[in-house]
Amino acid sequence: MELLSLLLLGVLVVISPGADFVLVLQNSLNNGRKAGILSALGIAIAISIHIAYSLFGIGYLISQNEFVFNLVRYSGAAYLIFLGCKGLFAPKGEAEMQINDSKSVPLWRFLLQGFLCNVLNPKTMLFFVSIFSQVITLQADSYNVALLYGVYMIVLHGIWFSIVAILFTSPRLQLVLLRMKHRLNQACGLGLLCFGAVLGLK
Repeated sequence: MELLSLLLLGVLVVISPGADFVLVLQNSLNNGRKAGILSALGIAIAISIHIAYSLFGIGYLISQNEFVFNLVRYSGAAYLIFLGCKGLFAPKGEAEMQINDSKSVPLWRFLLQGFLCNVLNPKTMLFFVSIFSQVITLQADSYNVALLYGVYMIVLHGIWFSIVAILFTSPRLQLVLLRMKHRLNQACGLGLLCFGAVLGLK
């Protein structure tokens, strides 16, 4: 696969709406910009894990082991459903309370949420396994190219989801979203719940 095609594919994969996007949006709306950026950082760290085991061929072994693959799949589905239910059934005043009292929420929680949301997603694992199987060849410099592409994907995820966090916490947009924050929180919760259900059933 040509390098330009890989770079473009990476952009399309990152910006396509998914569980990561919904989580960053939810944390940004409810807990502020710092929470959203930390969620983005957690996602970027998770991407580095996917890349590491893909480079060493461990991802392929996991994808071929039905028990281990299903363990990852159901763990990821359960976590997304948990986050979805938490947002969907949150009391109406809780979002406003959280954003006013965000300093009392441990910041590592948002980092961990972003990390777990991505690292437990078997679709992300299969994407990197399939991509790196094409990038890594018998050529001497193929691992260097794969490593550079991995760094590119880590940075791309971190930058994109940080932009999402910054955009949805801008003062002008916050004024518009303030009146519909509870509904948006429920919509994000429903989205995560649906992603988890599809992941567990499909």
